[in-house]
Amino acid sequence: MNKFVKRLITTTVALLGLVTFATTTASAKSTTSTKSTAKATAVINKTTYKAVYKIAKAHLGARYVYGATGPSAFDCSGFTSYVYNHGADFTLPRTAQAQYNANKHVTYAHIKKGDWVFFGTSKWAISHVGLYVGKGQMIDAQNRGVVKEAVHAPW
Repeated sequence: MNKFVKRLITTTVALLGLVTFATTTASAKSTTSTKSTAKATAVINKTTYKAVYKIAKAHLGARYVYGATGPSAFDCSGFTSYVYNHGADFTLPRTAQAQYNANKHVTYAHIKKGDWVFFGTSKWAISHVGLYVGKGQMIDAQNRGVVKEAVHAPW
């Protein structure tokens, strides 16, 4: 794994009903271990996304438990952390707010599969995160458990 297009995981925040997205792309060589911290770039490519999506999809129906990090129960940030750790060998911060704070942002028009979608009342009050899977859909852990739903679903 020497050369990949690396991209910070896209983040999204719903601010009072308005949605804002973010990402950064850069070409880079990896000379260290594939295990990273959240401030480093994640390898986001078609193969990595497929692995992350496969793990996320396999956990559809898992129950929601506040503070849970898997594999049989999750909260929202525990779910995103779990699927990226196991699918992309990428370590993320533990909470939705910390995951939001650790990444750059793009508009909704630029969101891509594998990006994060964040929700909250402001950028300082992020309360939820999900994994964008394309076509306006995300997989997230919420009070109904791990589900696939529309990004703009009513809360």
